[in-house]
Order: sequence, then structure tokens, then C-alpha cells
Amino acid sequence: MTIQWYPGHMHKAQKEIKQALPKVDLVMEVVDARIPYSSSNPMVEAFIAQSEKIIPVIRLMNKRDLADPIITDLWHDFFQQKDNHRSLAISCKQPEQVKKINQLCHQLLPDFKAKEKPIKAMIMGIPNVGKSSIINILSGRTIAKVGNEPAVTKRQQRIDLDNGIILFDTPGFLWPKIENEHSSYRLAITGAIKDTVLAYDDLAFYALEYLIQYYPDILMQHF
Repeated sequence: MTIQWYPGHMHKAQKEIKQALPKVDLVMEVVDARIPYSSSNPMVEAFIAQSEKIIPVIRLMNKRDLADPIITDLWHDFFQQKDNHRSLAISCKQPEQVKKINQLCHQLLPDFKAKEKPIKAMIMGIPNVGKSSIINILSGRTIAKVGNEPAVTKRQQRIDLDNGIILFDTPGFLWPKIENEHSSYRLAITGAIKDTVLAYDDLAFYALEYLIQYYPDILMQHF
């Protein structure tokens, strides 16, 4: 199953991110802890690679409470292998985990605090990955609209976090063509793609076959 769901606001977001990136000190990419590979947007690394300066990256594995903890630890180690890359597994149901992001930002860029210079951080992620919930926890108030469907945020916004960090929120966006069949299914099952482009029975069979193969005991216990 190859998916092409790339509405106009995603194309616009991609262009705006590319233009704004030279002014950014740090990038946070939110991925789904259940599917870290499939939910990591290859365009994010492409944007950073094209930058003239070194931009540190924090990969936030959100929804860790729904993921396999052993697999999450393996991905945490993998994401930290690159220079200037850090990883943090979080759940928005536990705000204290989310607030560790502030500390990690200052660890990556310690000179900014010494110079009393705010860190300009851009947060990115695929649709429905929980980015808005993270922003609301970090800011301590409801700023970003939250919804249980993809493509809720449609425009960029700036949020001053009052702790030496200025956060630039971006709409959730996918890449134009998802050719990896397994990624297509996994993104669809976890809610990153609009319902109208999906075949429900096809997704259900894929999900069931995966759970039977890898988590039969949990499946039996749940049902």
C-alpha cells in the first residue's frame, strides 16, 4: 500500500520550515514511540543536512506508555548515536517527563544560558503524533489546538516558554509519497493519515497479523 496524502497546508509548511530553519538553534522532532522508524520524517534530516550551520536535534518519542519498553530503549540508543543528537521517551500523561525537554535543550546549548540568550527551537512531527499536547505542557497553558485526528494544526506559531526557550510550532506534515508498505500501514493504523484515504478492512488485517506474530499474549489478555 503506497499512500499519497499531502494536502496544501503540508506543502506550505514544508516551504516555511525550510525558510525559517537558518534562524533556528535547535530542532525537536516528535515521533510515535510505537513506530519510531515509520514516524520519523526523512525530510527533517534533509532540511538539517542542507543547513550551513550545525543544528542539534532532539528526537522525542511520544506515547511511550503505549509502546514496547524494550524496543523503545533500543531506539533511544540508536537515535543518540549521531553527533549533536539526543533522544527522550515521554508520555503526555506524565507531564514531568515532558518538562525534561527544557533541561535537555540547555544541555545541548549550554552557552546560551551563560550569555542570557534564548534558544530558538523548532518543533516538528507528523500529524497526530501529540506535538500540540507537548507544547501545552511545556507552556503551562492551552496554546496549541489538540484533536484526535491528523492535521489539526494548520499554521506556524511562536511560543515563549519563559525559561530561556522560544518555541516555533509547525503544522504536522508527511513526506509527499510514502513508498515503504509497512510504514504506510503503521502510519495509517496509528492515526497519522486522514481516514478518507484508507481501507479499514485492509488495515485491520495488517494490524491483527502483526499483533498475533509479535504480541499474542497481550492480544489474548486484552480481548
